[in-house]
Amino acid sequence: MRHSMLTFTVLIAAVLASAGCATTPKFNLTSDYDRSVDFSGYRTFAFMQPLGTDTTGYESLVTQTLKSATRREMEARGYTLVESNADLLVNFNAKLAQQIRVTQMPYMGPYYGYRGGFYGGWSGYANETRVTQYDEGTLNIDLVDARRKQLVWEGVAVGRITEKLRENREAALNSTVAEVFAKYPFRAAQ
Repeated sequence: MRHSMLTFTVLIAAVLASAGCATTPKFNLTSDYDRSVDFSGYRTFAFMQPLGTDTTGYESLVTQTLKSATRREMEARGYTLVESNADLLVNFNAKLAQQIRVTQMPYMGPYYGYRGGFYGGWSGYANETRVTQYDEGTLNIDLVDARRKQLVWEGVAVGRITEKLRENREAALNSTVAEVFAKYPFRAAQ
């Protein structure tokens, strides 16, 4: 009896811990770079004009936050922001798209609902289809060799955009830019 109560307590703690993680933004992060490029020659950076996030002809709040966060990350890696003749140009692209997720699971009905997805009924039960609609955001950060006008590094974050992230847009963007740059493997030449 005591062993089963301990097992039950551990199981509930694990479920609550995983539920708590659901409020933390989870982004799929990828990056890639041109392996034929010698990054040791890059010392300075600037922002492209216009940036991909400014299609309206003026600098958006999103762009302002992205520029500030990227400047912080680049300077932490030894790069210097310059007004002209930069080695690297930074560009952003951000998009929001509605996605649909369709899942199927055995129908439990009101009597078997206590199983809560831990185990299903017999194979003779019908499947229940659930359709969920959500917003998915994609942020691209590009580093371009200014002289050759060629992409040399790209960082991408893709993830679900929740109301909590919308309400804390600046903090979410700062955090996401830091996570993307954590995949940047280079430092400025000294």
